[in-house]
Amino acid sequence: MTSSPATSLRRRRQVVIIGSGFGGLFAAQRLKKADVDVTLIAKTTHHLFQPMLYQVATGIIAEGEIAPATRVVLRKQKNTRVLLGEVFDIDLENQVVRSQLLERVTETAYDDLIIAAGADQSYFGNDHFAEYAPGMKTIDHALELRGRILGAFEQAELSNDPAEQKKLLTFVVIGAGPTGVELAGQIAEMSDKTLRGAFRNIDPTDANVILLDASPAVLPPFGPKLGEKARRRLERLGVDVQLGAMVTDLDYDGLTVKEKDGTTRRIESQCKVWSAGVQASSLGKVLADQSDTELDRAGRVKVGPDLTIPGHPNVFVVGDMMAVDGVPGVAQGAIQGGRYAADAILAEIRKGQTPDQRKPFSYFDKGSMATVSRFSAVMQVPIPGTKWKFESEGYIAWLGWLALHLVYLVGFRNRLNTIINWFFAFNTRGRTQLAVTEQQVYARTALTELSYLERLRLAEAARADGDGPERTDTAG
Repeated sequence: MTSSPATSLRRRRQVVIIGSGFGGLFAAQRLKKADVDVTLIAKTTHHLFQPMLYQVATGIIAEGEIAPATRVVLRKQKNTRVLLGEVFDIDLENQVVRSQLLERVTETAYDDLIIAAGADQSYFGNDHFAEYAPGMKTIDHALELRGRILGAFEQAELSNDPAEQKKLLTFVVIGAGPTGVELAGQIAEMSDKTLRGAFRNIDPTDANVILLDASPAVLPPFGPKLGEKARRRLERLGVDVQLGAMVTDLDYDGLTVKEKDGTTRRIESQCKVWSAGVQASSLGKVLADQSDTELDRAGRVKVGPDLTIPGHPNVFVVGDMMAVDGVPGVAQGAIQGGRYAADAILAEIRKGQTPDQRKPFSYFDKGSMATVSRFSAVMQVPIPGTKWKFESEGYIAWLGWLALHLVYLVGFRNRLNTIINWFFAFNTRGRTQLAVTEQQVYARTALTELSYLERLRLAEAARADGDGPERTDTAG
């Protein structure tokens, strides 16, 4: 076991942040001028602007424009360092976080802990679905999906069997929330406009895009009025919206759907994407095993009014991991939660405020938006001081969506590049990011299998000689 000489002595209060998403990044930035040492630990090297992943998957923008390097974003923040590694354990009693990168385990001590580890795709207990229908939570997912979509057209071009061509040109999006709606609309537009005339043996405009959901409405959080308008817009694009349809099985060649009346049917489709649910980070269970913390059905942590867990006023849970009534799992909830946790730490340092003096977290709902297609979106914004909400759809809502998402993109160059790509994509129907590789399509499942085999090998080696992985200790 080795120790990092630069961090072996605690000179200042140690704040550890887990996760580089909205909650983690905004919490770190809030502590920029604080008299603390901040350590941000994340399993990826980038901060991901997840709401725009579907545009990476459909070739509108490049992945780098929505995923700047975290350590570059924070490089001018001298009291902050960034560590790469996946946190697998939190020792609440000894106030230590353990993370792993390859075979190296790092221990980081903390005085205050902000957990913003996010959420992953949930397959509702059918984890084998992931092999055939990737989610939309990571850059890897988006690039894999881009490869699957374009690969389906390429395979269809090589086939002379009408039945096989139909299966290859049937794209199924499971889940009619914002991600599903946005993705279905873009696949329809790409096949109808961008790829028109690019093939000789098939007509890409014959592609069949199906949007499936077990619920009776599109975009349920937006209410029936906007949901119905979104559904009609999708249908005008040629998307086949099928509601009240529950997916009961998935395989390489298609899926089985159960209707409300109990009957089942088969849809032949090689390219499928899952956007039907989320499951919070497994770190929630780590906390629950060591404290009186309770989890909801999605694995989210039921936090107190100050976003901390029972018995540990220095451990905050924010973002998609926290379960707070009235706070949706969107970027604004994570941003506000991360800033609240950082402000609570600052108040304790600068004003001597005790945990029982903290004001409860209050979420300010800035509204919700979702794009449906080019020049079309839905928007719902609460009117302050009233119970009413301003609702809009169409071009104005679409412009609002563009403006809001540009504001929260990190970096001027990323904003500029995104504007340029949007201009050409929406005015010429061309898309500059249509390159795919074989690795993008197959790497995820191959790496999952490789990781499983490696864990078996390490477990057998540990049983044989009792040696563990290399360990590094840091003080934060």
